Amino acid sequence: MAMNTAPENLSIVHHPAPILRKVCQPVEAVTPEIVAICKRMLELMHEAPGVGLAAPQVGLPLRLFVANASGEVEDDMVFINPQITVEGKATEDMEEGCLSLPGINASIRRPKAVTIEATDIDGNRFRATSDDLPARIWQHENDHLDGVMIIDKMSPIDKMANRKALKEMEG
Repeated sequence: MAMNTAPENLSIVHHPAPILRKVCQPVEAVTPEIVAICKRMLELMHEAPGVGLAAPQVGLPLRLFVANASGEVEDDMVFINPQITVEGKATEDMEEGCLSLPGINASIRRPKAVTIEATDIDGNRFRATSDDLPARIWQHENDHLDGVMIIDKMSPIDKMANRKALKEMEG
């Protein structure tokens, strides 16, 4: 898939950019271009700073995201064509923000434990399970790949609290 933007020129896009509402396409192969995109996304995530960043957040309609729950570079992870399975029935409310929605936070209810299967930056398929912050990050970023954002999952009270900031973003 030919990109119209060199990886070094990628930057974080903000709501209401239409790309944030697109259902992304699977990555066909882990090419040098995909590797370069992933590395740039990791840089942007750390600079922001954030704990995760999905391809549509840098303007690319690809099923991939990067994540790092600790902030330590050695914990950087790449998830290409991820698939999430919910483990158990427990859910949890937790405050979330989004790099594409600067200044907006909301309490979001999500399954507590999930297993993710994905391909890493070296093209190897892997599986991981978490019932902690990584599980939440994976679900948040995976939502982006389906065009879903935290504003879609906010409670009415959080929507009211963030209404002014959202209106300003939407121009």
